[in-house]
Amino acid sequence: MNTQELFKEALNMPPKEKALLIDGLLTSLDKPDLSLDSIWETEIEKRVAAYKSGKLKTVPYTGFKLS
Repeated sequence: MNTQELFKEALNMPPKEKALLIDGLLTSLDKPDLSLDSIWETEIEKRVAAYKSGKLKTVPYTGFKLS
């Protein structure tokens, strides 16, 4: 069965079954990207090191204002 045939078949499904199919397909696409986890871990380590060494300027929450 090719994609077009599968799509036509899905169009004939009851709404509840369509919703379950869509949910399952979307869930299968929502896999974590492990390379991003590694990149973020490195970035967090850099920021923590900069904070601890005093190189990172911080702003107190009370002084923070959205522009």
